[in-house]
Amino acid sequence: MTIHPSNTVLVEDMPSKSISSTGAQIEFRAVTKMYGALAAVRELSLTVRQGEFLTILGPSGSGKTTALMLLAGFIAPTSGDIRISGKSVGKVPSYRRDQGIVFQNYALFPHLTVRRNLEFPLEMRGIKAVERAEFTDRMLQRVHLEEFGNRMPSQLSGGQQQRVALARALIADPPVLLLDEPLGALDRNLREQMQLEIKRLHKEFGKTTICVTHDQDEALTLSDRIVVMRAGQIEQTDTPQALYDRPATRFVANFLGEANIFDNPGFELQSDATPSTGTVAMIRPERISVASVDAPKRPDAERRQFVTGVIADMIYAGPLRKYQVLVGNSVLAVREHVASDQQIFGAGDKVRLDWLRSDLRFVKV
Repeated sequence: MTIHPSNTVLVEDMPSKSISSTGAQIEFRAVTKMYGALAAVRELSLTVRQGEFLTILGPSGSGKTTALMLLAGFIAPTSGDIRISGKSVGKVPSYRRDQGIVFQNYALFPHLTVRRNLEFPLEMRGIKAVERAEFTDRMLQRVHLEEFGNRMPSQLSGGQQQRVALARALIADPPVLLLDEPLGALDRNLREQMQLEIKRLHKEFGKTTICVTHDQDEALTLSDRIVVMRAGQIEQTDTPQALYDRPATRFVANFLGEANIFDNPGFELQSDATPSTGTVAMIRPERISVASVDAPKRPDAERRQFVTGVIADMIYAGPLRKYQVLVGNSVLAVREHVASDQQIFGAGDKVRLDWLRSDLRFVKV
């Protein structure tokens, strides 16, 4: 969905020119959005704490973008309620919700300079010209674009355009900031730089922020909490570390990072935990160590499981070596950080794998 800022602003309906200084608590209360017989979002209940950075993560069709559009007011729920700072906004149009929004395509005004793009939301709020200039100067400094105020958006790099979009969303100090795939148009190196920039700005401004993305690395880097959605419902919500280290379901384990799932391993698994009914064992590739079969065992060998296998493939990926290892009935993915003194294995080499028994997790099928 492409939405241009000119479609979301009416002068007479803008909030007053008083500017807030804090975030807001957001609540989804059993929100459902139907498109005919299809539920894009089904019974969504979620509370976003004031000042929190929450990311909604999921594949295409999971309902993550629909949830954001419901909160933004661009579509209306079929049932349920959405509250911001304790007040229902279900019937409040988008241009009266006092939210800053950054879209994937940035939606900058191409015919206005960077400075005028930033001044626009302030002008719509009735802020005087002198104050607008002061606000804009400060914001340009905060996003490190003070030398680019007189340039047109087409004269900026992708990362600079992204910073302008963020600055415009933040300049009127809204209590809520919404990010719709904010880094999707950038290359990998620039995405990583902008992740740090967004994290810095969130820490500085303290806005309640909801970000929608399908990029797992982005979600892990930016978020206080992550909501993983699937088929219009929440699969799991937790901190990035907890979601990655302790996924509740097979879907979360596979979607957030990479996982070795032991459906039929062909060897006996050893674990410090007792599996529950309806679960399957999994382990992350970076938790597995690879060594030659005759290498000395680690000092904590009594806490580890050891298996032997054969290298099926090795891929050099910069800081990582990615191994595919045949063990029993399984092909295990192993990720090893490159170091100068490490032994390198190739296809056909017999190796020994080991991992801490406590690193084995059990997830719902």
